[in-house]
Amino acid sequence: MTDAAMRREAVFEPGQGGGAGTRLDVFWCSRLAEESIGRSRVRAAIDEGLATVDGAVCRKAGLKLRGGEKLSIVLPARPSETPAEAGSLGVLYRDEHLLVLDKPAGLTVHPAPGLPEGTLVNRLLHHFPALRDLSGERPGIVHRLDKDTSGLLLVALTEPARATLAADFAARRVRKTYLALVHGRPEGEGGDIRLPIGRDPRHRHKMAVVHKGGREARSRWRLVWSAPDGAASLLEVDIMTGRTHQIRVHLAAMGHPIVGDAVYGTTPHSLWKRRGDAAGRLAGRQMLHAWKLSFSHPALGREFSFRCPPPPDFWRLVLLLGRLPQRVGVVGMPGCGKSTLLAAFGAAGHPVFSADAAVAALYAPGGGGAHMLAGRFGEAALGPDGGVDKQWLLQGILGSERLRREVMDLIHPLVRGEMEAFYAANRQAKAVFAEVPLLFESGWPAQDVADLVVGVRCAERVRRERLTRGRGWTEELAARMDGWQWPEEKKLARCWQVLDNDAGPEELAAKAVGVLRLLKALRREDVRARFDWLVSRGYAGKPESRTGTGA
Repeated sequence: MTDAAMRREAVFEPGQGGGAGTRLDVFWCSRLAEESIGRSRVRAAIDEGLATVDGAVCRKAGLKLRGGEKLSIVLPARPSETPAEAGSLGVLYRDEHLLVLDKPAGLTVHPAPGLPEGTLVNRLLHHFPALRDLSGERPGIVHRLDKDTSGLLLVALTEPARATLAADFAARRVRKTYLALVHGRPEGEGGDIRLPIGRDPRHRHKMAVVHKGGREARSRWRLVWSAPDGAASLLEVDIMTGRTHQIRVHLAAMGHPIVGDAVYGTTPHSLWKRRGDAAGRLAGRQMLHAWKLSFSHPALGREFSFRCPPPPDFWRLVLLLGRLPQRVGVVGMPGCGKSTLLAAFGAAGHPVFSADAAVAALYAPGGGGAHMLAGRFGEAALGPDGGVDKQWLLQGILGSERLRREVMDLIHPLVRGEMEAFYAANRQAKAVFAEVPLLFESGWPAQDVADLVVGVRCAERVRRERLTRGRGWTEELAARMDGWQWPEEKKLARCWQVLDNDAGPEELAAKAVGVLRLLKALRREDVRARFDWLVSRGYAGKPESRTGTGA
């Protein structure tokens, strides 16, 4: 064992290291006094689970020893033993008294047994060797961030600054605000969390809400954004106390653990990683960022405030989660070429849905539509194969407006359910297309089923010829089918784009390419607008600082 992490062993015998009832920390301070090892170093080792009593880890510095116990302790490195290492610091502000840093995710703040190198303190000692003269086991460090938490960190460069800032943190005079991306959407717009925190009695490496023996902990959260599908939300979190893992524990306790936190949100994190999409890959660490920091300068007496936007992995995930597929409806009068346009979108690689195809599947043997029609109208509604009898259905709806409406009321909700399942299955797509001839006439709120609607039209002569020659419809049937829809002028007036289809499939396919270009441009505008919103709120962009006039 190196000096950077020394191991000591002993057997407690009353009278040699104190009498029966001696505290564990007092025993080790007495035993190690000749090595100039102070009580703070002993307490740090015990608090971090580096002391054992009869082979079992003991974190209770005040444990009373009876006699005969076999004891061991591993001592954290002292500043004088900590190696200096080159590395960037992300300095946002520096003067002779202190530093304000933007700590990257993945960087541990200070050494610990088993991790003597590769920390922020190692880098600090390289750039500021005089830090070795400061008191304490962690030179310059007056507060901490978890390894995978990014953001603002305050570092003292002199002993007076260290003592003053440490006292300010202890007295809760330093104000800290974090950004947290959490699973789900919390109820309400914000609230206070007042839950005591202590060591998890079942998992000693974790913290937990502990109502007996826990230390006071208070956090305040505000909801600022939720993903359209409710998968995640962005919160601003102020902490009034500084307990280990406080925000992570508190947010998990309210049922919304931080995205990427595998320790306090094990199940949601596992499910998130199974998404298999870019959002699942981006959440490689807990999405927690120290966003704002305000304090009184220990030497100048002025109020200093800093705001540091999170790194790209954070705001890119917010951008990604804010994106939903563009849902594009395709409408038009019978015979205008809706199916041809839908096929062109599908050929370009986009998911497509046909309401007519969905109805055909519902009417097939064993389909939900066949079951519902048989239940309402009896076996007469079914053909020999168990599917809907198309002749019976056509004659029925032509002969009875009441029956037609009954059929619509039974079948349309099933079609909408199929369409919503299609949207859910393709939520990672950039754009999805649904041909729904009666999209407007169905009574469904258009904004609930389509973001944009593309209409197709052609000359009446061309359309009638396609219906009579192509489909074998009679003029009477074509007129009746038209009568069950909105007039073409009214239908197309509700459309975002209207495409003429007099020339045939090739020209319509070329026009489909133009629609896809417009949709791509809209997606770019949407991303830019959402990014501008992030910048306007300070969730992306450049760090900001402000100093007050003070005293």
